Amino acid sequence: MPKKMHETPMLDQLESGPWPSFVTGLKRLAQDNDMMVDLLGQLEASYQDKKGYWKGGTVGVYGYGGGVIPRFTELKDENDKPRFPAAAEFHTLRVQPPAGMHYDTATLRKLCDIWEKHGSGLIALHGQSGDIMFQGATSEHVQTAFDELNEAGFDLGGAGPALRTSMSCVGAARCEMSCFDEASALRSVINANLDDMHRPALPYKFKFKFSGCPNDCVNSIQRSDFATIGTWRDNIQANETLARAWFAEHGMEQLVNDVVTRCPTRALSVKKAGTESKAAHVTAVRLSDDQALEIDNHDCVRCMHCLNVMPGALLPGKDRGVTLLVGGKSVLKIGSTMGTVIVPFMKLETDEDLEKLGELARNVIDFFAENALEHERIGETIDRIGLVNFLEGVGLPIDPNMIVEPRANPYVRTDDWDEQVAKWEELQEEHKRDAA
Repeated sequence: MPKKMHETPMLDQLESGPWPSFVTGLKRLAQDNDMMVDLLGQLEASYQDKKGYWKGGTVGVYGYGGGVIPRFTELKDENDKPRFPAAAEFHTLRVQPPAGMHYDTATLRKLCDIWEKHGSGLIALHGQSGDIMFQGATSEHVQTAFDELNEAGFDLGGAGPALRTSMSCVGAARCEMSCFDEASALRSVINANLDDMHRPALPYKFKFKFSGCPNDCVNSIQRSDFATIGTWRDNIQANETLARAWFAEHGMEQLVNDVVTRCPTRALSVKKAGTESKAAHVTAVRLSDDQALEIDNHDCVRCMHCLNVMPGALLPGKDRGVTLLVGGKSVLKIGSTMGTVIVPFMKLETDEDLEKLGELARNVIDFFAENALEHERIGETIDRIGLVNFLEGVGLPIDPNMIVEPRANPYVRTDDWDEQVAKWEELQEEHKRDAA
C-alpha cells in the first residue's frame, strides 16, 4: 500500500502559478513510490526552515572514482533516525548522453524503465554539464542501476575534480549554420580522455563544449574551460532568391531597423542596385530591382545577427573551421569569465585535424593538472600566471590581439625590437604552415 502523503503547504503554492511546476511531477511519481513521498516531505522541511538537509559521502560503482553524487539526509528524529526514511539515501547517477543529445523513443523508454526499476523514476534531461541525471537511488541499487545502464550502451559521466561530461549542439544534423562536425569532435576528444573522467585526479573540474557556430547554443564561451566554436574565414554567403523573398515580405523599414542598424561593427549597408562594391571582401546581394544589401566582410565579427534574422538568405562562408577558447567558467575565485581565444581559426574536417585538436586538448589538460592550485579552474590559473606563460606552456604562438587593454606607459625600450620582430615573423610563418 502506498505511503501516505505528507502535508506540503509551501510546495503546494508552487503549483498555483501560471507555469508548470516540478512539484506536480514529483507528486505524480509519489502516487506509487514511497521514496518520492518522503522526498516531498524533506523538501517541504527545507522550504520551511530555509536550509538544505543533504550531506555528501562516498558511494560509487566498481572501477570508477566518479559519476555518482552521494546524498544522505541530515533530518533526524529524537532517536537519531531519519525523519523521512524512504528518502534517507537519494544518490544521483550522472550518465553521458549521446553527442548532440540524439535519442530515439525506444532508448528513452528503456532509460525510464531502468530507472523505475532501480531508482525513484526521477530523470533530468540534462544537467548543466550535459549529463542525463538519474536522481534518487539507494546505495544498494547504485551498482545494479549502473550495470543495466551500461548494458544498454551508456557510461557514467564526470563528477568531482575531474574531466566532466561534454556537450555539443545538435549542429550538422539539423542546423544550416553548423561549421563543423560537432558530434565527431566531441566523441574524439572525450573518448581519448576518459580516464580523467572516471578516475578524478585533476585540481578541479574541467569542461569541454562544442558549438557549431558563433550562436553558441550550448553556452560554451561562458561555461566551458575549453570551447570549440564553429566559424568561417571567408565571405558570408548570400542566396538572392531567398533574400528577395525576405525583402518582399518584410520591407525596407525592417531591413534597416532589425538588420542593418543592429550590426555591431556597421559592416552592413543598403545600396542602390548597380552601385554595389566589386571588392573581393564584399558580399552584395540584390534585394529588389532597386535595392541591394552590401556586407563588408573585413568588418564582420561573426555575431550571427543578420544570418539569424534573414534565415537562408545569408549563410556562413564556405571556408569553415573552429575557434578555440580557454578559461570560461561561472563564479569561483575571480568571478565569472568568458573564454579567451587561443587559436583564432583551425580547420576541423579530417582525421588529422581531429588528432591535432585532441593533442592540443591533452596539452591543456596536462598543463592544468601540473600547474593549477587545488580548487582552481584553468581560467583562474591563466589569470594567476599570465596568458603568455600558459601559451608557451601548451606550445601555442602569442598574438598581439590577445592584449587586455592598450599599455598606459608611453615609454618603451626599443633596444631589442629588431630581435622581437624577427621572432614574431618566424612564429607567424610557422602558424601559417600549421594552418595550411
